[in-house]
Amino acid sequence: MASARYTELGEFLRSRRARVRPADVGLPTGPRRRVPGLRREEVAQLAGASVDYYNELERGAGSQPSEQMIAALARALRLTADERDHLYHLADRPVPPQGGAASHVHPGLLDLLGRLTSTPAQVITDLHVTLVQNPLAVALLGDHSGFHGARASFVHRWFTEPGTRRLYPEADHEAQARSFVADLRAAAARRDAKDAEAAALIGGLLRTSPEFAALWAEHDVAVRRKDRKRIVHPALGLIEVNCLNLFSEDGRQRLLWFTPATGTESAGLLDLLTVIGTQEFAGPAR
Repeated sequence: MASARYTELGEFLRSRRARVRPADVGLPTGPRRRVPGLRREEVAQLAGASVDYYNELERGAGSQPSEQMIAALARALRLTADERDHLYHLADRPVPPQGGAASHVHPGLLDLLGRLTSTPAQVITDLHVTLVQNPLAVALLGDHSGFHGARASFVHRWFTEPGTRRLYPEADHEAQARSFVADLRAAAARRDAKDAEAAALIGGLLRTSPEFAALWAEHDVAVRRKDRKRIVHPALGLIEVNCLNLFSEDGRQRLLWFTPATGTESAGLLDLLTVIGTQEFAGPAR
């Protein structure tokens, strides 16, 4: 990357950091704050980067940030879509298409996610690509940040990677599969008929999963607006939750949050997630 552009990237990060108030991202203001916006270590924490690495970026030095790191920084700094694209240009990275794992998270959904500190919550796309999770969602469902390409879609993993299903009781697998396919058909219909991302996901599943192909041929359509799920956590056992959805205006993104199912012991189990964290988690699910 040209040094001048890298220097501009550092300056841009500093300027955006200075305008974000701690309260905007769910951080305490504190009595001894000497900067108008976020501290460098706070941005690093929010983006999942080391403090040293982020310091290097602001100084205009260090290695070229990955597309995933740029997306994480854009979310941490609450960048607009135009600012996010500018950050990709400064880093000499191609702007990713909307809908993938590096998609720009809807600002309203991201703001609400930051305020949901006592319940598992995450933002996903209409093709079930996880964009961002809060710590309790990671503790309950696993860290989804490491999936890329076709595997970024949970629906793809559900039908192609049997291990994905292990945190759900086997008796629930058929109903979950039907629900995923019906929701995916609704999402594909809302998109443009020439949408490459949806076509690639559906085409790949039709070629590789006889189960998906059979369910797709039934033409069921139903958007997942709410659901009751049973999750088998490796440390806490069976947790029954209500999964609720809040959609963006265009329906391309949704905020999911999980509440304990009435009449179960799940409230206490969800409280224990704050203690257990991700230490006992064996694998991803949603």
